[in-house]
Amino acid sequence: MSVKASNELRINYGGQAVLEGVMMRGRRAVAIAVRHPSGHIVLKSEPLNPKRLSQRLRGVPFVRGAVSLWEMLVIGMKALNYSGNVMLDDGREGSAEDPPGAMGVSLAIGVIGGIALFFVLPLVLTSFTDEIVESDFVSNVVEGGIRMGVFVAYMALIGLLPDIKRVWMYHGAEHQTINAVEDGRILTVDNVQRQPIQHPRCGTSFMVTLVAISILVFALMGRPSMELRVLSRIVLLPVIAGIGYEFIMITARHRGNLVARLVSAPGMWFQRLTTREPDSLQIEVAIAAMDKVLELEEDLHDLRPPIMVATDDRAT
Repeated sequence: MSVKASNELRINYGGQAVLEGVMMRGRRAVAIAVRHPSGHIVLKSEPLNPKRLSQRLRGVPFVRGAVSLWEMLVIGMKALNYSGNVMLDDGREGSAEDPPGAMGVSLAIGVIGGIALFFVLPLVLTSFTDEIVESDFVSNVVEGGIRMGVFVAYMALIGLLPDIKRVWMYHGAEHQTINAVEDGRILTVDNVQRQPIQHPRCGTSFMVTLVAISILVFALMGRPSMELRVLSRIVLLPVIAGIGYEFIMITARHRGNLVARLVSAPGMWFQRLTTREPDSLQIEVAIAAMDKVLELEEDLHDLRPPIMVATDDRAT
């Protein structure tokens, strides 16, 4: 017999696929599980600062989105560095910490590279159409289309790399595990495998949302000089991220609503580029990370969906 879990998700669990592993994040803690080259699972966890800026700004719409995005970039970079250390088996399994300067440089390169590739490059390519496209709105639609094309091409190309294919599989395992928790399922490999590999709060959906919102926001600016257009793509990025965050959270909260499903459908479809069906060993890693987060946040169990007693004997 099953007990219907509440649809109200009071804790928004998140995560990220890393090298041969998964990072999971709750409200107060983050855990990283990595499959060591020898076969065992290496697990690291740490509390989140309760006074971090995103917590203080939780009640401020739009601003909280930009702040949360930055914090996730930092946490994600630390998790990625940690997984790399484990895979290199350099004796630092117990620490995800690299020299602060090294992580700062890596983060800066990633942010600058992302802005250049997904925002500045499409703008430069669109500028070649200025003489034949009169409408500012059409010009921004063209820029958005190029931006989406660059994003799809980038994801498709890196997805050809064997190591990235495995990251996409861990990405699917991350989504399935979060879906299982939010569906009130006991975390077993069988239960998790039945869950979809897409999730409405995925970063891929977020990127698709950013492209759509950027068309509308940048259309309001017209077509000033190239210098101002480049500057606007950088300065307005936190604004667009804040709007996109609210959109993603609202559609995820109302995922059972037909309208919410329709408007989030493009983002869910594009997740096919960045997720793959995981195997049971990869799911075990994702479960290990989530179990650790749930253990560290045991006092918050009332804020989670109630655990369902499954009707299928394989799910017990």
